[in-house]
Amino acid sequence: MAGDALIETFRTYLRDHNLPITAQRMAIAEVVLRSDRHLSAEDVVRETLARGAQVGTATVYRTLEVLVRSGLVVERDFGEGFKRFEPVDGAPRHEHLLCTVCGRVTEFRDDRLDELTRQLAETHGYMRQRHHLVISGVCAQCRDGMPIVESRVRH
Repeated sequence: MAGDALIETFRTYLRDHNLPITAQRMAIAEVVLRSDRHLSAEDVVRETLARGAQVGTATVYRTLEVLVRSGLVVERDFGEGFKRFEPVDGAPRHEHLLCTVCGRVTEFRDDRLDELTRQLAETHGYMRQRHHLVISGVCAQCRDGMPIVESRVRH
């Protein structure tokens, strides 16, 4: 579902649930639902303000909660001490790589991983319903900019 369709679906959700359709709420929804990144609440505040909408942090958090409840946005916890938010776009299940230096999140999909997680679950007597994988490391751009540090073993 494209960004515009998601925004209209959110508007319908608000109306169906007797929630106010405010300019601030819709500006926040536009930032999140049109994003191709995994945004933190602070990212949403910055980008919404940069687009000229006057929103407060509390309004952003409340609107993110409504977006998640609507099923249009999924909340991700990559162990960074804050949540990130990603629009649900109907794309197949995917995993995440997280750069521990710059915070970049890269999505990837690998059918071998899907099969492996199914097999692992079955081996232990489970029927897999879902799984969540985040691989933390240093991205190529950050590695290219890092000084080479020699490690020496002391005897």
